[in-house]
Amino acid sequence: MPVEKKIRVLTTKPGLDGHDRGIKVICAALRDAGMEVIYTGLRQTPEQIVSAAIQEDADVIAMSCLSGAHDYLFPRVSEILKSKGIDDILVLGGGIIPDEDIPPLKAAGIAEVFGPGTKTTDIVNFIRENIKRQ
Repeated sequence: MPVEKKIRVLTTKPGLDGHDRGIKVICAALRDAGMEVIYTGLRQTPEQIVSAAIQEDADVIAMSCLSGAHDYLFPRVSEILKSKGIDDILVLGGGIIPDEDIPPLKAAGIAEVFGPGTKTTDIVNFIRENIKRQ
């Protein structure tokens, strides 16, 4: 019986946001759920994020932003992926994001946006439901 490949999640903090407690909690929850987690650390550019996702063969990019720059940074990651012909990486966002910013982010290719108070099990379940293994 073949071993099922684990879901690989690249977690990252785009932009100048220096608060990483929340993303580290997410990393631990994803790891505890049996996923492989790669954390790029703070202050990543969209180009660095996409490059790392490609190098790491990531199934998911999970970004956290508390600085207010989500409306530029998250769509820019999707734009770079699209320009490279990559359409099989699930892109998620989280952080302090006003409700009115969520529809434009989803329109730009962000599959889901998770705000403060989201249960980590909700994030795990969303990823599992949207990453289908053969």
